[in-house]
Amino acid sequence: MNAASAPSQSPPLRVSLGPGHRTLIFSRPFRIGRAEDCEVSIQNEYASRVHAEVFFDNGKWWVRDLNSSNGLYHDGQRVERVPITRSTVVRLGIEGPEISFEPQLAPEPYRAPTDPLRDYPSRGNPSQGAIPKTTGSGTILRQYVEHYFKSSTNAPAGEHTMYVRRAFEKIQTQQKRRYGLALGIIVLLAIGVGTYALYERHQLERQRAVAEDLFYAMKSLDLDIANLETAVAQSGNRQEAQMVRQYSSRRREMQNSYDQYLTSMHVYDRKMTEQQRIMLRVARIFGECELEMPSDFEAEVSKYIKYWRQSDRLANAIQVAQQKGYVETISQELLDQGLPPQFFYLALQESNFDPYASGPMTRAGIAKGMWQFVPQTAIKYGLRVGPLADLRRPDPGDERDQPKKATKAAARYLKDLYSTDAQASGILVMACYNWGENQVLPLVRSMPLNPRERNFWRLLAHHREQIPRETYDYVFYIVSAAVIGENPRLFGFDFDNPLAQLEAR
Repeated sequence: MNAASAPSQSPPLRVSLGPGHRTLIFSRPFRIGRAEDCEVSIQNEYASRVHAEVFFDNGKWWVRDLNSSNGLYHDGQRVERVPITRSTVVRLGIEGPEISFEPQLAPEPYRAPTDPLRDYPSRGNPSQGAIPKTTGSGTILRQYVEHYFKSSTNAPAGEHTMYVRRAFEKIQTQQKRRYGLALGIIVLLAIGVGTYALYERHQLERQRAVAEDLFYAMKSLDLDIANLETAVAQSGNRQEAQMVRQYSSRRREMQNSYDQYLTSMHVYDRKMTEQQRIMLRVARIFGECELEMPSDFEAEVSKYIKYWRQSDRLANAIQVAQQKGYVETISQELLDQGLPPQFFYLALQESNFDPYASGPMTRAGIAKGMWQFVPQTAIKYGLRVGPLADLRRPDPGDERDQPKKATKAAARYLKDLYSTDAQASGILVMACYNWGENQVLPLVRSMPLNPRERNFWRLLAHHREQIPRETYDYVFYIVSAAVIGENPRLFGFDFDNPLAQLEAR
């Protein structure tokens, strides 16, 4: 990717392709696409050979779609062209790569501020007790103040002027006494209010710390329960089964205490919109602590909700799942494994609930079925791989293409990720499921082995540049779909919560 030198009238334009790519500077028009002769060449399936061009016109830079297959998107909307003002971000296709543009304009020259009262006509030598006659209301007011009330003046003063000055001094003395008393009271009140505010803040911080400790103690207990359940399933040991019940009872008590802390700290504040409440609640459902959510979580989820609105994919996939009975099958298997039924949306993101979906050929083989198992993982979880494993076509002999068996295996796989590598972080489970064996899982395993230090947000904080963009998108598409699914009509979708029947149980 080479930037061409440009005419002097075009200001430089900074172009960023995201983490792992160098920043480019252009001063002439250039093209973006997969073709090697494009000045910005992007090897991505959503990019057309010559996808868009950037040019300078009428005093500003523009980016224009060149009849690409997947379109040009800005702020979640498909556009023909967009003016580049300040920092502008576009996406090649609704799920394609993002490109950031920033014009490099020269700053405005500094101009010293002016003071209309700085220079005014000289007063000359006024006579005793007289006010000089000058023009301009600001100047006249200034001269009156100096004549009557400026004690340091050496100009002669008449009886009337001295009377005014003595009266003013008396008023000043009285006002200083009153103001001093008022100021003292204000200072005492301020000290009291400040002390109480510090006390309240200290109490809130203590509550927050205790609540966070309680939450992660719950997550540690979740891991113990999950491992005990696995042991019971393998051995049938009654003593271990009794321990599972005891741990589960203790877990419910801890959850009640944690909920009380959230109430006392007004985490779900009345000022919060219903959309915000649902976003926070879904994060909790997936095993994330409300008190440690990143500041941009709401904005990111809202962005991906807009992406879902750009097509009928979500509504169509849910309709398929309902018509073929997949909602009941999937949610039941997830609940049997002690997992949130909202992992239902992971299958949606994987395949749109198509039981015969086939992915591209990879080093791990072709992923197949509703849950997109690669051959090795399918065999590990008891699925028979068919004779057409190396071909992207339906295979009657491949159990990955059989929804019930594949769903049972997927629920077990998700539970294993949840109770081991993901350390009870549901959102981290998604990341591991998407690209675990190749890239994400080694990064996850390099993190401390405890729920507080190993979750998706800590993974982003330490390894953001190493996380594939596909995985980041994958996670937020699932989370945002789960948010929409809680109340679709609230978010502008014309269908009902597909998991609503679970509430009637």
